[in-house]
Amino acid sequence: MAPRFAARMGEIAPFHVMELLRRASELERSGCDVIHMEVGEPDFPTPEPVLEAAQRFLAAGRVAYTPALGLPALREAISAFYAERLGADVAPERIVITAGASGALVLALGITTDPGDEWLLPDPSYPCNRHLVRTFEGRVRLLPVGPETAFQPTAAMIAAACGPRTRGVMLASPANPTGTLLSLDEIDAIAEAAAERGAITLVDEIYQGLTYGVPMRTILSRRRDVLVVNSFSKYFGMTGWRLGWLVLPDADWVREAEKLAQHLFISPSTVAQHAALAAFLPQTQDELERRRAEFARRRAVLLRGLDTLGLTVPAEPTGAFYAYADVSALGETAERLAQRFIEEAYVAVTPGRDFGEHRADQFLRFAYTTTQARIAAAIERLAKVLRR
Repeated sequence: MAPRFAARMGEIAPFHVMELLRRASELERSGCDVIHMEVGEPDFPTPEPVLEAAQRFLAAGRVAYTPALGLPALREAISAFYAERLGADVAPERIVITAGASGALVLALGITTDPGDEWLLPDPSYPCNRHLVRTFEGRVRLLPVGPETAFQPTAAMIAAACGPRTRGVMLASPANPTGTLLSLDEIDAIAEAAAERGAITLVDEIYQGLTYGVPMRTILSRRRDVLVVNSFSKYFGMTGWRLGWLVLPDADWVREAEKLAQHLFISPSTVAQHAALAAFLPQTQDELERRRAEFARRRAVLLRGLDTLGLTVPAEPTGAFYAYADVSALGETAERLAQRFIEEAYVAVTPGRDFGEHRADQFLRFAYTTTQARIAAAIERLAKVLRR
């Protein structure tokens, strides 16, 4: 019997970068040396204090469920981090610990989105967001953005795009795939424009802390009426631990998220939560700042290298660990170039089609999540391919 799938699955596209990663793995198994610049995963190991905390917890032998909202001690630690590092008053009771940032997005959309509700997202943006909206039977309206606004929406765009079914606006600062930031003033203006039209604002801050020449910041220092998603994956270097958090405006919002979390997840990973308590220790924070400084050096190597290849990065990437490069001058589509780069140079990068539709064939995303030496080697390999 032919399987019958939900109609929504016809609109859920694959995450193309994962297909590219599969091809890279095939090449590696055949003996090829692949330089990975396609996946947004830091190459640094989990910080040692975090590992030690997990080991101590496991040695005690009692790995039970936690409350659905997460360990109270971890919620308090995150609250203290907001106060001490970001100047934001965020009570622990407003913080929900989740199974990664993806879990936070699932809860945020689950408690807000009815069938047919519309969310406004920039194009390009992180692809999973639009598919999560569709999973909850919502609709996405993509707003084309370009270098002239640092690939970010403006308050005027949001005001013009809001309609009777607009439920919310999703922003990301720093953003994937572009690495660009919105200022707090810009986020504030967008949130105000949305609120005036009955829409909520959800801000993805999962790359918070990974900024270069710009201080770490949060919209929570300005506004309480926004939803904020964050993660232990990027700045804290804990990708595989699958742990994040969601900040909500007040107790009513938290109660709704708690009910949904109880059914969807029971609770976040207990081991990961106990490990994450050590992420806020002074020695861990010192190590994370050293890593941020190394990312800044890698960024400089990559941007210089892309310039020598004739690839333009039209909006300065001041955050995350990506550069979104315009390849239109090379006379080939980004998709074709990505294929050539992996097959001929064994360098894996991500074509723009993963992130939306607007000028997607013109852009490649380069992740500087590998060493400076490997980035330099990748540039040399690509130069040889482009000279052919």
